[in-house]
Amino acid sequence: MKRYDKYTVATEHEGLTIETYLKQIVQCPRRRLQKLTRAKGILLKGRNVFLQKKVKAGDVLQVLVMTDQDYGVQPEAGEISVLFEDAQIIVLDKAAGQLVHPAGQTDGGTLANFLAYYFQTKGILVTIRPIHRLDRDTSGCVAFAKDARTQTEMERQLLNGEFKRNYLALVQGVPEQEGIIDEPIGHCPGKPNRRMIRPEGDRAITHFRTVQTLSDAALLELSLATGKTHQIRVHLVHIGHPIIGDGMYGRRSSIIKRQALHAATLCFRHPHTAQMVTVSAPFPADMLRAMDDLVKSR
Repeated sequence: MKRYDKYTVATEHEGLTIETYLKQIVQCPRRRLQKLTRAKGILLKGRNVFLQKKVKAGDVLQVLVMTDQDYGVQPEAGEISVLFEDAQIIVLDKAAGQLVHPAGQTDGGTLANFLAYYFQTKGILVTIRPIHRLDRDTSGCVAFAKDARTQTEMERQLLNGEFKRNYLALVQGVPEQEGIIDEPIGHCPGKPNRRMIRPEGDRAITHFRTVQTLSDAALLELSLATGKTHQIRVHLVHIGHPIIGDGMYGRRSSIIKRQALHAATLCFRHPHTAQMVTVSAPFPADMLRAMDDLVKSR
């Protein structure tokens, strides 16, 4: 039996098209709107309706609750570390060296594949919906939504800066105690996988604080006001303190086999309870060993 969410049009929204109402008021993403249109899942007064029809105050829109048909990725047996889970959201601790989701030539062994298998073993059919991503060699917190509605709300929080992400990084040299890096980031010409500071790039803002000073190195806590690809890595190189082990933007290291960057904490407002949720991932063993080596080298 089909289920519908119902929305009563308020006076201040009268005159909007159904498309605009669903996008702006209901926060329905474009992809879901396309699926609803194909499924004839938008009703007004119980009848299918065109997206360009204008609504009136008091109109009741019915929007089909679309159930997931598949996982979106191939389920694959593998270990995952669950940091938080409820009916709407699951947060995992991603290992360094693992992709969040299949990409390019890699279609297996990702966190998404393992999560799909986790759901499959529980008899739950849920499309895998990462709310954000981490670089392959960055460890730590990654959040997934269990339904389209939750995904929409969490992506809104991400866009508005309400979804807080804090990182820990080991960097070369010792920066000032704290600071803000506000530099635009764009593509690196001729190197599609790299980013660089470019005047015409997208604005990117990173806050940092020095937590511990080591031997010509430091442990930094960083938070993102924006979320651009490789943002922390590019910004830290720009101020002369590249992440230790970052072979793309700095140089490889003998004390750690990857960039020493860890997504330590997520903080967000739960889309269903409105309560603030904070989730933390344990400090990774390889970064701890690297810190011990730096202390010993003093």
